[in-house]
Amino acid sequence: MDITLATVAGAVADNPILLLIIVLCLGATMVNGATDAPNAIATVVGTRAMRPTSAIIMAAICNFVGLVAITAVSTAVASTIFKMVDFGGDNHAALVALSAAMVAIIVWGVAAWAFGIPTSQSHSLIAGITGAAIALQGGFGGINGAEWMKVIYGLVISSVLGFGTGWLFTRIIKIVCARMSRPRLMPVFKWAQIVAGAGVAVLHGAQDGQKFLSLTMLAVMLGVYGSSDLTGFPLWMIVIVSLAMGLGTAVGGRKIIKSVGMSMVKMEQYQGFAACLSACFCIGLATFTGIPISTTHTKTTAIMGVGAEKSLRCVKWNLAGTMVLTWLLTFPGCGILAFGFTHVFLLIL
Repeated sequence: MDITLATVAGAVADNPILLLIIVLCLGATMVNGATDAPNAIATVVGTRAMRPTSAIIMAAICNFVGLVAITAVSTAVASTIFKMVDFGGDNHAALVALSAAMVAIIVWGVAAWAFGIPTSQSHSLIAGITGAAIALQGGFGGINGAEWMKVIYGLVISSVLGFGTGWLFTRIIKIVCARMSRPRLMPVFKWAQIVAGAGVAVLHGAQDGQKFLSLTMLAVMLGVYGSSDLTGFPLWMIVIVSLAMGLGTAVGGRKIIKSVGMSMVKMEQYQGFAACLSACFCIGLATFTGIPISTTHTKTTAIMGVGAEKSLRCVKWNLAGTMVLTWLLTFPGCGILAFGFTHVFLLIL
């Protein structure tokens, strides 16, 4: 099926709800760029390997490259999100529910961004579409349990593996470099950290970008073709979603960088490199196996692991606890918002 921009533009002109949902999908993508993407380069800024403005520009570009390049190779994450819920056979109601889910995701993400808390947009996205599907179907019949279980796998990878590899990579670096000259190693780790940070940004673009790409595609398929079958992603859609994410990073990245890269753990260059390397490993593993994972969750737990390798007292556990509480509240909180918005929207749209 050839999904052209001209065809979608024509359908949007005749269907205001389709226009609304596409705008909301792109808005949610921008919020993701502002709240999740900065985590990729937070440690690069926190260790002063790069200045904030340069790092944000790098992250925005790498997000774009990641989504465009990796989607050409694998769409595993997008397929998982696309199949996670079933909004039923009424296309109008399905579009309304999808709109409600996007509003809930945006409200939750903007609130977290306003307080500088790096909430997971991945978790809010999953919670949002789940809450909307439950509201529309009147129960859990619209939830694909097999795909939803991948969320649990992602939580294990991001928390346990993120923390563990952060600790392990830091220890390995210290052992390997124990007898080397510290002044000579500083510039090496500075550039290694920049490269690894760029890698995290590329993988974030692929991982989180595919999630929002899949919802944009679902809206187009429902609104234009009356079908919820996945047929592949046109390049123009990938580019538009990538640009929305990059714009969000450029506009709103500084608050999250401060919370994650500067406030939680005071790191040296080699520790920043270890945290980025850990995030690359975990996010890359999840992306190519179709497991939806949170970049925020992964990078933050990796930083905790890096700090804990030196001493548990090096981690500001009160700040870390606030972040964890936000993550735990995201699933019920954003899900309930989407559930409520769906019922309200069905009455007025």
